[in-house]
Amino acid sequence: MCCAVPGRHLWMFWYLPGLDWFCGNIEFSQPQTTDLTGTLGTKGVRLLPYETGKMRLNIKNLKLIKRKALPGLGKTLRDQGRTIVFTNGCFDILHAGHVTYLQAAADQGDVLVLGLNSDASVHRIKGPSRPVISQEHRSRVLAALACVDHVVIFDEPDPGELIRELRPHVLVKGADWAEADIIGADTVKQNGGRVERMVLEPEISTTIIINRIVERFS
Repeated sequence: MCCAVPGRHLWMFWYLPGLDWFCGNIEFSQPQTTDLTGTLGTKGVRLLPYETGKMRLNIKNLKLIKRKALPGLGKTLRDQGRTIVFTNGCFDILHAGHVTYLQAAADQGDVLVLGLNSDASVHRIKGPSRPVISQEHRSRVLAALACVDHVVIFDEPDPGELIRELRPHVLVKGADWAEADIIGADTVKQNGGRVERMVLEPEISTTIIINRIVERFS
C-alpha cells in the first residue's frame, strides 16, 4: 500500500496479487460515519463502518473486479489454498430467493465469485424490457451482501469463458437446471471440481414481483 496527499485529500493505493491497483481517498471533513465497504478477496478480511471525528473515508469497493482481473484472482486464491465457488445470473430486482441462493452457494467454499450478466446480456436473454435495474446498480447491491466476495460483469449470453478463466472448484446453479445443461459443468469437473444444484425458493422471482407491481399500480 502507498499514499499520496494532494491538498486536503489523502489518496491510498492497494495492490492485490494477480489483480489491479485499487484506490480510495480520505477526505478530511466534519465528524460523521465512515463508510468502508470492501474486502481484500478473502473471507474474514473486511472493512467495516466505524465512527470518526476527524475524517471521512470513501474507499472504492474492492469486491467489484474487472473482467481482465479474473484469471489472476483465480490463481491467487488457488495458490492460497482457498476453495473458489462460482455462480452467475441476472439478479434483476434482488429478492429473498436470490439471497437464500447466494448464501447457500457461499457455504460451498471459501470465496464466492459472482458473474453478473451485463445489461446487454440480460436484454438478449430476457427481452427488450429487461433488465429493470442497471448493471451498475445491480452490481453494487450484490457487492453489499456479506456472502458475496467478488462480482464481475460479463457481456456474453453464458458464463462459459468466465469459468474457464477463473477455474473454480465449485460451480453452483439452480436445481431447475439439469446438470447436463449447465454451462461450464464439464470444465469444472475436468479440473477436479464439482457442480452443486441448489433448490430455489418457490413462488418468488423477479418476474412475479414485476407482475405484482403492474397489477397493483396499473
